[in-house]
Amino acid sequence: MTDVILDAKGLRALAHPVRVQLVGLLRVFGPSTATRLAERLGIASGATSYHLRQLAAAGFVVEDADRGNARERWWRAVHHVTRIDDKDLAEQEPEAVLGFFQGVAAGQTLLTQLATAAYPGLPRPWREAFELSDWNLSLTPQEAVELGSELRAVVDRYRQHAPGADVPAGAERVSLILQLLPDPAAAEAAETGQGAPEAAQADAESGQGTSEAAQADAGRGPGCGA
Repeated sequence: MTDVILDAKGLRALAHPVRVQLVGLLRVFGPSTATRLAERLGIASGATSYHLRQLAAAGFVVEDADRGNARERWWRAVHHVTRIDDKDLAEQEPEAVLGFFQGVAAGQTLLTQLATAAYPGLPRPWREAFELSDWNLSLTPQEAVELGSELRAVVDRYRQHAPGADVPAGAERVSLILQLLPDPAAAEAAETGQGAPEAAQADAESGQGTSEAAQADAGRGPGCGA
């Protein structure tokens, strides 16, 4: 599979939370059917069938002819990664961009909730590796871009998950979610000329971590995408 760079048409096709999640599931778990995907998402299979057809029309998924039969259609993802490189799309297609980002955020939130709920049953080594952390930084837009690039370069040093690939003993699929988000409250304050709230200023000075490792002062101090 290759990467896909979204244009306006592709962006509009993905501007729905269910479609973003369907593409993500097919990329992570491999080919599947509308029924199986519906069970994972907790929605009707008719809805997943409809969205899969729309994704197919836009070129994000295709039928897996080797698996399908007269009764059941199997689908697979066409691309491995979705990227937005056109910086003008946010101005040209604001609603579609927002819909796409909201779909990605919804999928990441669901994944985080499911992983957190499963935390008590994890083996101890994975409980110790489990992390939920956040920091408040004061950055310029350029510094934020550079930070994102540096973090992605670190991730690229590690083994990427691929369905069916050989991995060392003990290796499991791990989700690393990267969210670099300008503070809405700070942006609003800047527009009104009131400055950052005191709480936000205090957070920026101290930083905050919410992981078990961070609380114990022993931490390392994270898609799919879509």
